[in-house]
This record gives sequence, structure tokens and C-alpha cells, in this order.
Amino acid sequence: MSDMPTITVTGEIRLGQLLKLANLVENGGEARVAIQNGFVLVDGEVETRRGKRLSSGQVVSVDYGDEVASVLVEVIDA
Repeated sequence: MSDMPTITVTGEIRLGQLLKLANLVENGGEARVAIQNGFVLVDGEVETRRGKRLSSGQVVSVDYGDEVASVLVEVIDA
């Protein structure tokens, strides 16, 4: 797990934005579909709210069926 990429953001970020920033999805439409279909996990739990605010230390994963891609969130105060 130590080789998990870290995505550093300044201020607030929401789940849909992070998925695009981390290149876990191609665009906002793909982010919406992945979240609505239960393919996105935050700290191992399915998250269906695209607007969920993320905090430092949270792990966001997308389950593609044959593989799971994960990133660690690091939020720096603005």
C-alpha cells in the first residue's frame, strides 16, 4: 500500500473532482456513472454522493472489475 499515489489538493475537493484530477476517470460523465453504479469507494465503503467532501488521509478507489485503482487524498489548507 506504500506505493499508492497521493493526490495533494489545496482547500476543499469533492469526490467527482478528485476522480478526474487523479485520472481515475476520463471526464465528469464517467465519474457520475462510476459513482452512481457503486464502483467508487471511500475508505473501503461504497460512496454514491458525487459531491462528498474529502479529507486528508482518505483513500479513494475505483473498482473496474478486473482491477482496483486507489489514491490517497492529502488536503492542504488554503
